[in-house]
Order: sequence, then C-alpha cells, then structure tokens
Amino acid sequence: MLKINYMSTLFVGIDISSKSNVVCAIDFFKNQLLKSSVSNNQPGAYDLISQIVSVMHKHTDLNTVVVALESTSIYSIHIANYLSSSEELMPYHPYVFCLNPKVTANYRKSFIGMSKTDLLDAFVIADFAHVRRIETDPWRGSQFLALQRLTRHRLHLVEALTREKTYMVSNMFLKFSELSILPKEERPFCDNYGATASSVLTEFLSMEEIIDTSPEELIAFLCEKSRNRIEDLDKTVDLLKKAASDSYRLDKCLYEPLNISLPSSFNCIDAFKNEIKIIEKAILKAIAGLHPNAYTILMSIDGIGPVFASGILAEIGDITAFHSQDALAKYAGLTWTRNQSGEFEADESRMTKAGNRYLRYYLGEAANSMRNHTVEYHDFHYKKYNEVPKHKHKRALALTSRKLVRLIFGVLTKEKLYSTDKADASS
Repeated sequence: MLKINYMSTLFVGIDISSKSNVVCAIDFFKNQLLKSSVSNNQPGAYDLISQIVSVMHKHTDLNTVVVALESTSIYSIHIANYLSSSEELMPYHPYVFCLNPKVTANYRKSFIGMSKTDLLDAFVIADFAHVRRIETDPWRGSQFLALQRLTRHRLHLVEALTREKTYMVSNMFLKFSELSILPKEERPFCDNYGATASSVLTEFLSMEEIIDTSPEELIAFLCEKSRNRIEDLDKTVDLLKKAASDSYRLDKCLYEPLNISLPSSFNCIDAFKNEIKIIEKAILKAIAGLHPNAYTILMSIDGIGPVFASGILAEIGDITAFHSQDALAKYAGLTWTRNQSGEFEADESRMTKAGNRYLRYYLGEAANSMRNHTVEYHDFHYKKYNEVPKHKHKRALALTSRKLVRLIFGVLTKEKLYSTDKADASS
C-alpha cells in the first residue's frame, strides 16, 4: 500500500450492492466516525462525498481519505470512478481501492462471532484498509475501461462459441455418428464446424442420401461448397462415403428435429465468429494511442498478436502498479498452494485462481501461441507436459503462462523489446 500517515487518515469501507452502498468510516483508533447508507447512483455518491467532507471538517487532525470497496461485478465501477475523481475530496488526497471479495471474506473470519450485516461488512472492509492489508494499487479510473469492455466481451463471445460447439456435438453424433469420433487421418474434413462439413450435415437428410449419391455428384458438391479448397477430392469422397456407411441409422422421426437443430447451431456459430471479428477490429481501434510503448513491446514477442496484447494490457494497465513479477502472477491467479504437514508433502498443488480470470485467459492464450512460435517456450511446455501422468496439457500450459508472466513483467518494466537472445528479460 502507499506510504501515508495512518494516524491522520480516515478509512472508509463501502459494502456495495446494486441499489445501495452501506458506508462505515473509522479513524486510526477504530472510532466509527461515519455510519450511513446511500443510493448507488450519482445523487447517492454526491451525498456520500458530502458526508465524508463533513467528517473531515469536524476532525481537523485528519488530512487523508482512504476508500476501500469490494470489486462487485459492475456495481463498484461507477462509485470508484466518482470518488477517485471528486473535486471535493481532492484536498484530502483520496485513494480508492477495489478489493478482491475473497480476500475480505477471509479477513472477516478473524472476527469470531461477528454478526452478518451490511454495516458490519463495511466496517470489516474499512478495518482491512486500516491494518495495512491492501496490496493492490489505487483505482486507476476509466483509462483502460473502454478497452477492457471490448477484450472482456471478446472472451464472452469465445466462450459462447465454445459452448455452442460443445452443445451441438450430441446432435452431430446422432445424425452422423462416425464424423465426430473418427481419428484425424480418417476424417473427411479437417474441421467438422467448417463450411463444407456444415453443408454435408445440413443439406443431406440422412446417411443413405450420402451413400446413394454418385461419386461424381459428391465431388461436384464438395468442390462447390469448399470453393475448390480440397486438394484430394477422390479421397475425401471415399472417406465421406465410408464414414456414412459405418454410421448408425436413425428412426425417420428423428431426421426432421436434427435437420432443424443442426442448421440453427451452425447459424449461431457463424454469428459468433462474425461478431468476434467485429470486436477484434474495435479492439485494434481502441488500443491505438493507449500506452503505445507497452503495446509495441508486447507485440515484439513472437506469438503475441494485437488481440492478445490488448487483452493483457487492458487487465494489467500500468505495469508500475505491480512491485514484482510475483505480484503480477498473484493478480492473475497463477499461483499454487502448498500442502505440507510434518514430513508429508503433497505431490499435487492446486492453482489458486483467486485472481483476474480475464488476464489469466489472455496469458494462457498467448502462452499457447508462443509455444508454436518460440523454441524456448515449446521446449518448456514439452518438458512440463511429460513430467506428470495426468492433466498434462492443462498443467503445462499453466506453468508456461507463469513463465510468460516473468517475461512480460521484465520487458515492460525495463521498457525493452523482446529479444530471443534474452528469453527472460526479468532474469
């Protein structure tokens, strides 16, 4: 936390909800100088500021205001912005901190036997700031909020796309059972969700239609749907007919429902893909002019493109907010708990994940891309992959992401472009 004179500081804790904010303010000696509830809107925020200013006028020995509130979805954004930029509070050097709710929930357990009320929750948050437990940087305002809205929405669309693909697997298996389970070398299509596979699944009513269609007609069909992108049409037709022949047959009553459901899912997938492209264009527009040096540095890393760089920067903000690469890793939730007692030491350790899941996602995607572009990261992933018998890729990717945190912290802190001669700029 910042170096301030705690003896002359007013600690304000706010319990956030969608409709109201319950406030408790204490001084260094835990005297409760303010207990209030205001609406979670602009008039309520102005009322809160007036009450805080009134307390500061009454207690002239106080000259600094520290406000702590939990990061509660979107409900904490407006009040945090309003308080951190308030002209009325500027004479008191306001510091606004958005805290991880898990941290304050664990701190609350130290108050044994305490009742659960909104006012007591606000007191616990204020006391958390009072005992100097805050490790995060003050609220940095809405500087990165616009970019963050876009990068987070992109993740929302990616998750929706993945969910739709997973959902339609069952319908795909019912209609064309072999298509979804064949080994890679025996698949007629490299992508079961692509345009050609989509056309086969939606335009042929049943497997019998595929089997009864002549090879010449199938070749013409595939040539048209793939836009002449299939290299060996004869082989593809043979694989398609064999897969159709080996697939289960359905009762006729199932054909119509499946031929309605599958096109609907493909339409959703196409819509999600198009929306992702639109969002990615908007991300590139939003990142322009925002921290150009940091963006250029991240773009110099092999495997990190504009979208991943923007996603990482949107969550990190200014790298000076983190005093070490360990602090950045903790913020991303890329830390592991140790389980040891006496002579016992657990073989497996769980990743905490008690951090920023959006940053963790973009770090993971960037790390996965880097292992395909950088020899060092490919070898590191391969080494970690072969160390354990289960959760191989998941564990290896998490550890590769953790390694990437060290690199990102190093190059951003030193403001130097990535160089393969210095794989880890922080080491």
